[in-house]
Amino acid sequence: MSLTLDLAGRTVVVTGGVRGVGAGISRAFLEAGADVVAVARREPEALPEGGGRTASFASLDVRDGDAAEAFAAGLDRVDVLVNNAGGGPFLPLTEGPLRTHLKILELNLTAPLIMARALRPLMPDGGSVINIGSVSGVRPSPGTAPYGAAKAGLHSLTQSLAVEWAPRVRVNTLILGMIRTELAHLHYGDEAGVEAVARTVPMGRLGDPFEVGAACVYLASDLASYITGTQLLMHGGGERPAFLDAATANKEETR
Repeated sequence: MSLTLDLAGRTVVVTGGVRGVGAGISRAFLEAGADVVAVARREPEALPEGGGRTASFASLDVRDGDAAEAFAAGLDRVDVLVNNAGGGPFLPLTEGPLRTHLKILELNLTAPLIMARALRPLMPDGGSVINIGSVSGVRPSPGTAPYGAAKAGLHSLTQSLAVEWAPRVRVNTLILGMIRTELAHLHYGDEAGVEAVARTVPMGRLGDPFEVGAACVYLASDLASYITGTQLLMHGGGERPAFLDAATANKEETR
């Protein structure tokens, strides 16, 4: 085994790979030498670039099983699948149309299942599937319950497929905390809100999409050849327990 992150000659499919976290993932794989197919419903004005190369683009609704099969039929092989497409708005469960909540479940759980199933036959000699999870799937997710439930289910899917597809295909979950993207204001507010939220993270800042991509490159590389069925937490140290601030004991004295 070589201690290298050189992925030259490998084909990587990144769903939702044209903006936000997905663009950071696409760029990291390009920098590592891989050929990247960035998948999204609509083509962006500019595609991710890295290492002097540009990702190719494929228009696809990842929730559509037939469309996913047709997409797979147009590829020769796939070495890495990153199931990144996902997300959902703040919407308490009793508000909004039921269909909206169901679509959130479909995008964040059903779609990764569909894509993994469709592309698995293109990995006969081995491969890596990386599911992008969220801390919302390992802690309460008030206001985004379907999203949190889907991300919790995604890790269960990861563990099951890791066993079904071993030893040739490795399947892992990368669990993200708060990442700063062009849509950060929708979740955290203006710049002051983003900075206030960042102060709650032990690392003192939000993560960067390229850092997410770097972790994905590692999980897809030979350096992670014995890592499968697991979850890698990428949350800057997590969250300070609320009880520490609420308790009246063990406080530093102020003068």
